Amino acid sequence: MRAERLVALLFTLQRRQTATIAELAEALDVSERTMHRDIAALQNVGVPLWTEPGRHGGVRLVDGWRSRLDGLTTREAVAIFAMGVPRALTELGLGNAVAAAHAKVTATLPTPLRDQAQHVAQRFHLDAPTWFSGGDGGDHNEGVLGELAAAVWHQRRMRVDYRRGDTNVTRTVEPLGLVLKAGVWYLIARVSGTDDIRTYRAGRIGNVDDLGEPFDRPTDFDLAGWWQRSSARFERSVRRCDVRVRLSPVGMRILPRALDAEVVAGALATADEGADGWTDVTLALEEPRIAAGQLLPFGPEVRIVEPAEVRDHYVDLATRMIERNTLSGVRG
Repeated sequence: MRAERLVALLFTLQRRQTATIAELAEALDVSERTMHRDIAALQNVGVPLWTEPGRHGGVRLVDGWRSRLDGLTTREAVAIFAMGVPRALTELGLGNAVAAAHAKVTATLPTPLRDQAQHVAQRFHLDAPTWFSGGDGGDHNEGVLGELAAAVWHQRRMRVDYRRGDTNVTRTVEPLGLVLKAGVWYLIARVSGTDDIRTYRAGRIGNVDDLGEPFDRPTDFDLAGWWQRSSARFERSVRRCDVRVRLSPVGMRILPRALDAEVVAGALATADEGADGWTDVTLALEEPRIAAGQLLPFGPEVRIVEPAEVRDHYVDLATRMIERNTLSGVRG
């Protein structure tokens, strides 16, 4: 991993020209002490770096010097398609690869690799986890996921068995992309012979038969854009509980950080501040039990007016939290 980190450091310096030790340490997610050692390692192999001592001392790459590393490592290539989600990749141990890919793409990525990165970005998308689900992680079969990815990459039709409730259906589809959302993988595919593009949860696909038949990908299909529109439709469809609450001034400041922008916009449109400084708003949330969980970030800064079912679930959650975190409930 250190070799990857040194490559990331080299290209970061090549892009920035000068940076402080603290800035470099933050960019590569290491301690400042480690960064000092890495700088020394680069100097020892002949990279012309100037360093300025002191708390705010900087590191500068000699003007005009550039590396000749034009290729991407395998890990960096994998990271390129997801470089908008560094937190998810850090959890997979790819954080340094993301930093290297960011710096290298900006600095010296050749045209063929830029084209390949675009090819990947149109087929694989990672969406930040904002749904109420915490993600069920490993509900998918790794073998099936690999087969899906291969069919997406090589643009081949496949036949899939898909579990829908208590029944299984078989579909011949043209795979357009894979999306990772809140720890769950989804296949985006067009039903063969139609213009119908659907979302299939990878964990519900039990069998994949690669038919080996190429298909023409829609030239105007944009995976990220399609997913964003599809997600918005889904989120609107599951918001079926209007919850009227009163928020304190602190609660109003929490509001834009705790809920989706669309919910916040609707709440502000209904806002009515009272003489006591608390504001009445209506929130378009999920069904009552989930709505109570969505309100937890507000803590004591929210008063749930109606429906009573949401308030009851909220009180139940708070009670269980208290019981589990009191000293009498902690095992020594």
